[in-house]
Amino acid sequence: MKKIIYRKFLYDCLIFFIITLTSASVIIWVFQAVNYLDIIIDDGRDYLVYLNYSLLNFPKIFSKILPFALFFSFSYVIAKYELNNELLIYWNFGISKISFVNFFLFCSLVILLIQLVLTAFIVPNSQGLARSIIRVSDYNFVDNFIKVKKFNAAVNNLTIYTESKTSSNNYRNIYIKKDSEESKNNFQIIFAKKGTIKNKNGLPILELYDGENINVVNKNITNFTFTKSEFNLSAYTTDTILVKKTQEHRTVDLINCTYNLLKKDTEKINKLFKTVKNCEYKNLDNIFSELYKRLIIPIYLPVLMLTSLLLIIQSKEKINYTRYRLSNFLLGFLIIIFSESTLRFINKSLENNLIFISIPIILNIIFYTYFRKKFKFKKA
Repeated sequence: MKKIIYRKFLYDCLIFFIITLTSASVIIWVFQAVNYLDIIIDDGRDYLVYLNYSLLNFPKIFSKILPFALFFSFSYVIAKYELNNELLIYWNFGISKISFVNFFLFCSLVILLIQLVLTAFIVPNSQGLARSIIRVSDYNFVDNFIKVKKFNAAVNNLTIYTESKTSSNNYRNIYIKKDSEESKNNFQIIFAKKGTIKNKNGLPILELYDGENINVVNKNITNFTFTKSEFNLSAYTTDTILVKKTQEHRTVDLINCTYNLLKKDTEKINKLFKTVKNCEYKNLDNIFSELYKRLIIPIYLPVLMLTSLLLIIQSKEKINYTRYRLSNFLLGFLIIIFSESTLRFINKSLENNLIFISIPIILNIIFYTYFRKKFKFKKA
């Protein structure tokens, strides 16, 4: 009978938890997907690139929402059961409150493992894959580079402007500035009265007519006019970061990097640098922060579960039960905010980081000890 009761309560909690988590994640993902439209509008990427990039960012949103959804769902269901006198039926069936706490603490540990898989493996891989899609994607909509009456600098070292565009994809009064990679003082300016985009051998070419080309090299200016000229757009890339960010590397690689940086093993660091380009001592605080976010913040999930279980301590018959519920919700939200805000205090100091690593473990012990003493006292 007890198994049926636990199963029924867990089923209600998990259903509400999954609905809350999924719906909130989808809503936030839709809002972010709208922002990602710049990938197409400004950079001229393919729609499939935009779709894949947007979908690969969903696991990150999902993992971020999970702590809030866990606390809100279980708190709501527990409060609902209490208000409907269903928890009273459980206690009358001989279910002890401490066994009830132990059961849901075990459930939170299972959810913790799922969250660790998300944050330590799935999210970094999806973020790295999303960024790689942007790196290797082609500009299928090249004409989106040229904005009417707008200086477009979406491409590295290149700025393009046009005064107008006709229905036949002809541009009027085109201005192009090409900066040199070697020196900021060296650049090329092209002005043309007319231009059109054509495809030659699979490469996008901007054909320019009736214009002037000005070159500035070491403050020396040379210029010439032309009746027709070609400008190769395929030689340029957008401002997308080509080197992997810290959050895109595998957790194992970051752990190895951290271990060798602390040991100051130069030989192994140099080997790791081939795969982890930002495996440097000056980046150690970012690596610590990333590992903390992936491996330590999820430990707050059992704390949030225990916080929601505080609702079984107080009966709805108490005068201040509504205030107690509100205080419990506030405590849970404060724990979520605190867990995320500790991230900014992580730095290169291992001793300092150990303090923040121990906080969720200590909180779990404090909460569980409180439950043990509370229910042991009541039983006595």
